[in-house]
Amino acid sequence: MLWLNLRSTNMRMRLIITNSSVCKKVLGTIGIGGAGYLYLKVWLPLTGIGIPCVFHEVTGLYCPGCGITRSLGAMLRLDIHDAFRYNMLIFILAPLYLVYMVAVKKDWVNTKNVLLYSMLGLTISFGILRNIPLFSWMEPTSLI
Repeated sequence: MLWLNLRSTNMRMRLIITNSSVCKKVLGTIGIGGAGYLYLKVWLPLTGIGIPCVFHEVTGLYCPGCGITRSLGAMLRLDIHDAFRYNMLIFILAPLYLVYMVAVKKDWVNTKNVLLYSMLGLTISFGILRNIPLFSWMEPTSLI
């Protein structure tokens, strides 16, 4: 059993988790989220050393994931416009993924298959289109 006491000036909350697998998931999510937050809000501003895209370094092309780190940083600053400019694919895939997770939980086989292949097709299409000059507006914006 895990007890978390969260105290503030006006309220006191207790979160009780009795299932150990749920406890591990909650703590894992908090840990990964906390590490990501520290990376985006502390490490990047202090060092300026980000995660390079190996695909872009080798080929000179943008992969579907190029700009996601900058996009997440912009979302933490609540700058949705810049977040969308860095990588718009996550704004399309995130709601589809949530529906996909519901379909998995409810065991909607046809729905989850359609969503899975749709997300795969969107990701591949986005990766191809953002490297065609006609669709240069899909490229992640520069840091300048």
